Amino acid sequence: MKIDWAALGSVFGVSLVVTVALVALFTLGITGLSRRERAAERGGTAVLAVTGAYACFAACAAAVAYGIYLIVA
Repeated sequence: MKIDWAALGSVFGVSLVVTVALVALFTLGITGLSRRERAAERGGTAVLAVTGAYACFAACAAAVAYGIYLIVA
């Protein structure tokens, strides 16, 4: 059995980058929702922050769905 170390390293690198990107997107979504809470305390609205948060969560869900698709297919 011969292990292709270059391919294994490539898979590791891509999975690491994708994981960090998903965590960053989810963190941006949480930050957007917390801005909504701060704006509500001040009596204002944060429509742009909430829209951005939902977009971040949708991108996370799409990336997870695509990963599941790649595993199943």
